[in-house]
Amino acid sequence: MKTLGLVGWSGSGKTTLVVRLLPELTARGLRVSTMKHTHHDIELDKPGKDSHRHRFAGATEVLVTSPARWALIRELRSTPEPDLDSLITRMEPVDLLLVEGFKSHRFDKLEVHRPSNGKPLLAREDPSVIAVASDMPIPGLNIPLLDLDDMPAIAEFILGHCGLQTKITHDTP
Repeated sequence: MKTLGLVGWSGSGKTTLVVRLLPELTARGLRVSTMKHTHHDIELDKPGKDSHRHRFAGATEVLVTSPARWALIRELRSTPEPDLDSLITRMEPVDLLLVEGFKSHRFDKLEVHRPSNGKPLLAREDPSVIAVASDMPIPGLNIPLLDLDDMPAIAEFILGHCGLQTKITHDTP
């Protein structure tokens, strides 16, 4: 399974890029999954629901399932957060896994950068950033600069970098 990170400062548009990129990649016949890291506590469950009651009664894991989807909720409690590699091994193999966040980890990453945010460019300090997607030119960049609004070009870059090929061919008359 090929893995590529999408990193950037808060407000740079990482999630927006992922959401806009997914249809472009899946339309090419690729099976794509995503992982999102957050520094905030997340709550996927709702108070009063049976699964929430199970967790608060002491269950370490609660698996919720329906005909449409399933989700596994694991309480970490006093155990440390799993590392990126461990989390990746829990994912079902697909053609491409896009990982949003984990900017301090060393793996190939595409940086989403908006100079108007006033934040420094991560690529200047992180050699694992292989390209930058931005809404403005960035002088002196020694890696590819991609237009943040050009999904076909970003998808092509990712496919090329990851050694993936489009699985759907469109016949032209």
